[in-house]
Amino acid sequence: MFVRIAISVLALALLPLAGSSLARAEDSVEKAKAVKEDGGKYLDADGNPTYKIENGTVDWYTFSGYRRYHSDCHVCHGQDGTGSSYAPALANSLKNIDYPTFLSIVAQGRKNTGNGKENVMPAFGDNKNVYCYLDDLYVYLRARADGAAPRGRPPKHEDKAKAAKDAEASCMGG
Repeated sequence: MFVRIAISVLALALLPLAGSSLARAEDSVEKAKAVKEDGGKYLDADGNPTYKIENGTVDWYTFSGYRRYHSDCHVCHGQDGTGSSYAPALANSLKNIDYPTFLSIVAQGRKNTGNGKENVMPAFGDNKNVYCYLDDLYVYLRARADGAAPRGRPPKHEDKAKAAKDAEASCMGG
């Protein structure tokens, strides 16, 4: 429960920095370009997690995000973020949702009503299989949104960095 609260507080604290997600310019491969590497994690010019794909090889976090997405998210949001009759295509949504907004929605959930239809995204702030991998999920979906990552399992990926192993062990409690 503490972790869920901490993630929610962090997401809410970052939300004002993002401005309106509706006003955000569409993400692009150029905006998502990795300019910094920190322990195997790549960051864009604004310091947000991003992907690095070269010669068909994806970074560890993109690969991990693919695995986590298909473990917990694809049931509602469709294979490879393409959407379903139940939930939106995240490969489209991530074009206009920034990192803090993504964190907030995943941690706290979301309820949309309109056109006589109600969609509910449950809160995953207390699910370690999701919140321990929020950056991974964001990076994978960002790569899909920008068209940098094709559908399907990435054929090649970087090795898992020690920093990623340490963060996973710390978050998962092992």
